[in-house]
Amino acid sequence: MPAETIKQKAGYPTAPKQASYDIVIIGGAIMGSSTAWWLTRNPDFNGSVLVVERDPTIENASTAHTNSCIRQQFSTELNVRISQFGADFINNIRDYMGGDERVPNLKIQSFGYLYLADTEAFADTLRSNQKVQHACGAATELLDADAIRARYPFYNVDDIVLGSINRVNEGYWDGAAVFTWWRRQAVEGGVDYIGNEVVSISKAPKGNRIESVTLATGEVISCGQLVNASGPRGARTAAMVGIDIPVEPRKRYSWVFKAENPIDQDLPLTIDPSGVHVRENGGGTYQCGGHSDIDPAVAFDDFHMDHTIWQDHIWPTLATRIPQFEAIKVISEWAGHYAMNVFDHNAITGPHPDIENFIFLNGFSGHGLQQSPAMGRATSEWLTYGDYRTLDLKPFHFDRVIAQTPYLERAVI
Repeated sequence: MPAETIKQKAGYPTAPKQASYDIVIIGGAIMGSSTAWWLTRNPDFNGSVLVVERDPTIENASTAHTNSCIRQQFSTELNVRISQFGADFINNIRDYMGGDERVPNLKIQSFGYLYLADTEAFADTLRSNQKVQHACGAATELLDADAIRARYPFYNVDDIVLGSINRVNEGYWDGAAVFTWWRRQAVEGGVDYIGNEVVSISKAPKGNRIESVTLATGEVISCGQLVNASGPRGARTAAMVGIDIPVEPRKRYSWVFKAENPIDQDLPLTIDPSGVHVRENGGGTYQCGGHSDIDPAVAFDDFHMDHTIWQDHIWPTLATRIPQFEAIKVISEWAGHYAMNVFDHNAITGPHPDIENFIFLNGFSGHGLQQSPAMGRATSEWLTYGDYRTLDLKPFHFDRVIAQTPYLERAVI
C-alpha cells in the first residue's frame, strides 16, 4: 500500500510525561506499536512504556510501503508458525482486541502466493520447503506447468518446472487497520508516544546495562529496558551502544497499474523466478514490485524512483509471464526500504548477551508486517518474564550472529 493509505496525522507531543520509564521503545511503527499494545494486554505487566517515534506520520517507514500480504510458505518451521499466528490474529482481530466494536472485522483475502521455479534446483527448494510447511499444517500445493495452465490459463509457463501455492490464509490483509488499532489501544492503555528522536544511549559504568536515552530535544530519559524497533535504522540505533548488527536499508520499488485487458480471476501473488512479484489489487488494478540487479545499501532518506527499472526490467517481465499485461498503465508508484538482515534474512530478537536490557527487534528482511503480531507478543513476553510463553524465538537471538551460525531463511522475496 502506498504511504498515503497508512499515513497518520497523530499529534504527538515532543516531550515525555516522565523522566523515567520501565520500557523505552525506539520506533513507533508496526513492530514498536505491536510490542507496546501487547504489553498493555498482559495482566502481569504493570510498568510504564514510552514509544519514541522520529516521524509520527510514518510516511517513510517500511510499515507504510508494504505489500501488506501474509504467507506461510517459508523454509523454516519457526517462520511458518509465526505467520500462522499472524493469520489467526488478523482473522480474529476484534476478539484479540477485547471485543472492541470500534475495531473492524478483518479477513485475509486468500488469493495465495505462487512461487514459480524455472530450474530443477529451485524446484527442489520448493519441494523441501513444502515438507516443512506441511509438517506445520500448511496447505501448500505443488503444481507442474500443466496444472498451473489448467488453474491459471493466463500465465505463460513454458519455462516453468514447478510452482508452489497455498490458498489458505495467504494473501492481502489490511495492515494499516491493524497498525492503527494497535497504536490507538496502546495509547488508551497508558503507553506514552512522543514525536522525537533518540540521539544517544548511555550505559551503566560496567557497560552491562542501558541506563538512559537522550532525545534530540535534550531530555535524558532513564529506562529499565530498551527495545530497538527502529526498522531500517536498527543498525544506527545499535551503534549508539557499540553493537554492530548486520541490518541495512535496501530499496524496494512498487507500482500499482491498471490493465487494459484485466484477468478474469484473482491473481495470486506471483513470484517470478526473476524476483519480480505481482498480485491482485482489485478493480482491474494490480500491484507489483522488484528491485535492481545491483542491490546495495542505501541512505535512510533515499526514496528516489529509478524509472529505468520499470521500463527495462519490471514491465518486460510482467508482459512475458502474463501476456495480458502487455497493455498496462501505471497509476501509482513508490520506493520503500527493507530492513535487510544480510547475515541470514531472519529477524534479530531478544536481549543482547552482554547488555542485558537492550532488546533487539530488527532485520525482518521484508517479512515484518506479517510477522508483527507474533513478534510483538513474544517481545512483550520477554520484557515481562525474561522468557517466552508462546513461540520460542531464541533461534532469532543475537547470539547466532556473534557465533556466526546463521539461521537461514531461503524464502525471501
